[in-house]
Amino acid sequence: MSTVREISGPQELALCRTLRREVFIEEQAVPEAEEWDGLDAEARHWLVFDGAVPVATMRLRVLGEVGKIERVCVRAAHRGSGHGLALMRAALAALAETPGVTEARLGAQLHAIPFYEALGFTAHGAEFMDGGMPHRWMTKPL
Repeated sequence: MSTVREISGPQELALCRTLRREVFIEEQAVPEAEEWDGLDAEARHWLVFDGAVPVATMRLRVLGEVGKIERVCVRAAHRGSGHGLALMRAALAALAETPGVTEARLGAQLHAIPFYEALGFTAHGAEFMDGGMPHRWMTKPL
């Protein structure tokens, strides 16, 4: 059974960082200096557990009227099981409850654009590189 929740405390943040290391640094070869950007302390973080095992994470920062969804990742063995969808629904629900936030924004890896489009996001602008991979900005009004 999968559970999505906002983290509480440094032990759960360490679980988020372990997942991000596994997916972004080890699997996708994102440089450590780019992944560990110093912004974790100003963000809210969520974890998805499959039973007791952490399988997905993301962070959320509020920048004025924009809720920026970042560092969305799901362990390879757990992809396609609905964990990413559950994570994104939690992010969008949190943003909808945040006073003054009118838009969700994220930088999507190109292969993930259809996933985010199915959630109501629209891609904007030219491709850009992030972590050595092409991305596009996507937004969704709240």
